[in-house]
Amino acid sequence: MVFSEKHELIRQLARGFAETELTKDILDEIEETGVYPPELLAKMGKAGFFGIKTPKQYGGQGSDYISYVIVLEELGRVSAVTDIWVSAPNSLGGGPLMLAGTEEQLQKYLVPVATGKGIMAFALTEPDAGSDAGGTVTTATEDGDYYVLNGRKTFITTAPVADWSIIYARTDLTRKDSRGISAFIVDMKLPGGSVGKAEHKMGIIGCPTSDIILEDVRVHKDDMLGEKNRGFQNAMKTLDIGRIGVAAMSIGVAQGALDEAIKYSKQRKQFGKSISEFQAISFMIADMATKLQAAKELVYRAAQLKDAGSSEAGVAASMAKYYATEICNEIAGKAVQIHGGYGYIKEYKVERIYRDCRVFTIFEGTSQVQQMVISSALLKK
Repeated sequence: MVFSEKHELIRQLARGFAETELTKDILDEIEETGVYPPELLAKMGKAGFFGIKTPKQYGGQGSDYISYVIVLEELGRVSAVTDIWVSAPNSLGGGPLMLAGTEEQLQKYLVPVATGKGIMAFALTEPDAGSDAGGTVTTATEDGDYYVLNGRKTFITTAPVADWSIIYARTDLTRKDSRGISAFIVDMKLPGGSVGKAEHKMGIIGCPTSDIILEDVRVHKDDMLGEKNRGFQNAMKTLDIGRIGVAAMSIGVAQGALDEAIKYSKQRKQFGKSISEFQAISFMIADMATKLQAAKELVYRAAQLKDAGSSEAGVAASMAKYYATEICNEIAGKAVQIHGGYGYIKEYKVERIYRDCRVFTIFEGTSQVQQMVISSALLKK
């Protein structure tokens, strides 16, 4: 893909930030403590990374999906967890608001999310409703000017530190399918709301994930997001945005793994020469680079279609998410293999990459769900 001058400047900005701010010492500290430095989040907010696609009147940059992909790709080359922090306000945090928020809600919630002054979590998944999000059992019952929410959400990114969360709850208790679900903006300080212990995860250390527990939480009707009983549609449209984001993370992280594999293969000597000179290694690198380029084309095509408002954008996002995440895992695995025993040691970057990217094929729709979306669209024709 050929990029415009504007997009190349955005790439330079993101790459410069990654190389300057995301140092090995800082990333090692995040890994050891599990805490992402607030001062680094503040710098990302100042750089405009949290509101890349958000309109300028709501504190964002007013840019496009291609810019969004570029930023995530460049940051992901250095740090997967940084991508999670940048993706969240642009997709699952800000996306539902941009799709269905009233002017008052946009001013109250989207502005702080886009500028880094507030954190919005996205709470759809439940213990028994993961890929089958239509199986939501969290309820919201009407009581005067309020809805009373009860239920539990699980695996919610940024929940322990969120100011608000978009909660999807069943408002039509007569239904058991995807209809009858509504979206609510819930202040995490409301009585009856709490979070569980942060999960001890394999990777993406530094961005906390936990349950959200709702026990008779009273949410004013003004904080219903969108139409009553239409929340599931809001969630699915939001996930289209999120899938482009995860795909963008994947090509960035995969590029980082490939860079490390090439560098190491040139330095490591066996049998009197660099291992890059052995056909077995050089062909692995050729495969990695070719598949990564194919993934990049899919991801940027999805971004282009989304910018154009194409009806094909949803399927393109699923294709990009499916292929890019699977290839990212494959490339990370091969990068570890090329490093040999050193790839299993935490001092080497590929060890972290290998752990971080494993979740990409799982969250925001598993690879199997993407296959369902893609095949369903094709077979309907």
